[in-house]
Amino acid sequence: MRAIRQETLGGTDVLHETEIPRPDPGVGQILVAVHAAGVNPTDWKHRAFGLYLGEPPFVLGWDVSGTVTAVGAGVSLFAPGDEVFGMLPYPYGAGSHAEYVTGPTRAFVHKPAGLSHTEAGALPLVSLTAWQALVDNADLRPGQRVLIHAAAGGVGHVAVQIAKARGAHVIGTASAAKHDFVRGLGADEVIDYRTADFVKEAGEVDVVLDPLAGETRLRSLETLVPGGILVSILPVRMDEVHARAAELSVRATSMLVEHDQAGMKAVADLVASGRLKVHVSGTYPLADAAKAHAEGETGRVTGKLVLTVR
Repeated sequence: MRAIRQETLGGTDVLHETEIPRPDPGVGQILVAVHAAGVNPTDWKHRAFGLYLGEPPFVLGWDVSGTVTAVGAGVSLFAPGDEVFGMLPYPYGAGSHAEYVTGPTRAFVHKPAGLSHTEAGALPLVSLTAWQALVDNADLRPGQRVLIHAAAGGVGHVAVQIAKARGAHVIGTASAAKHDFVRGLGADEVIDYRTADFVKEAGEVDVVLDPLAGETRLRSLETLVPGGILVSILPVRMDEVHARAAELSVRATSMLVEHDQAGMKAVADLVASGRLKVHVSGTYPLADAAKAHAEGETGRVTGKLVLTVR
């Protein structure tokens, strides 16, 4: 099968299309013929630095939408021909930037009929990240106020919609050019992080979703009401943040996204009900994965980029 593989760490030039053996599903696994696979910041960070995967060779990609072509022993939830989407176990289950991929049954759910493979391939990692941050960690409830940084980005634009579906008052930060987009997602307020002080503009909030780092994370604590929570989706050291949070009588935590069938079912339900739509800003054929990485690394992408395989 065709796959995008790298033998060394580095820039986009280390990515190349090659032929590798097609995997067979093991016990509790399904083999999926990949139709589309999202590209996420974690992909180019692993490409350049290895992060959790260490040294290559490896095939990147965690998002996948496709058709089940074979099932392993013990699999009863899916059968060949089923259309599914999901996120491979992060971080060690990478490999969706290829024509076929195997993964555990419970990393997948059935794809809603009205959702294209391209859209479905864009959703899993960002939607699970947003769901786990807002629901599992923050327990976001109706009427609460939530501040979502980078609200036009991959995680952010999905998080805005999930928060609205939960009945929250949503405040997003974005550049001025993207304000209409963020409002169109349902945000109640949008702050231009380049020209305004988001701490003053946001007022008091119950939850902060932070896909950024550094000073933004620390200052975001000042927006929280006592007992409020900041959830960071970047698992870096938080010593200073935790100390400041304790001074302010608020909470702060960081998380890594996990494959999660219950979360994926919740996401699929939101999609089927029309309350969640993913914005795909660009698609690339599998062979052009390096171009997708290059565009993503500009930091100016609205929504998601997707590799189309079939």
